[in-house]
Amino acid sequence: MKINPLSEALYRVKLARYYLRDAENAFRRGDFRAAVASSQLSAGNSAKAVIAFYRIPSWSRNPAPELREVTDQIPEDVKELASELTDIAETLAPEHGRATYGEPLRGLTPWETYSREDAEKALNYARKTLECAIKVLSRLGVKNI
Repeated sequence: MKINPLSEALYRVKLARYYLRDAENAFRRGDFRAAVASSQLSAGNSAKAVIAFYRIPSWSRNPAPELREVTDQIPEDVKELASELTDIAETLAPEHGRATYGEPLRGLTPWETYSREDAEKALNYARKTLECAIKVLSRLGVKNI
């Protein structure tokens, strides 16, 4: 099966937007676990959108290593944005496990793990990663993002 890089990149941006919307809705209703979980998925898909421009992204929850591997191909004027996207995606990657399983060693379920501040921080990270991805992809010539 052959995958079209442009279609894959646009698909990942679409996923990032939907997960960001889910995160915002969860935050508004006070479901901080869901806000963090969806923020992590949004950030991960934002990173994978940029990776997809160059190659098929893996299903890893932490796309940062893959994004670092393609960084040398990214234009200089947006490398800082790509770096910020990489750092945030890597920061949020462990939240997938915590939002799913909590902190068993501390006896905390996922719903007991996150505060409003945690969710707000994750949500802001997700917004920033989507913004970075869109700017990088735009610079790469991707239209109609």
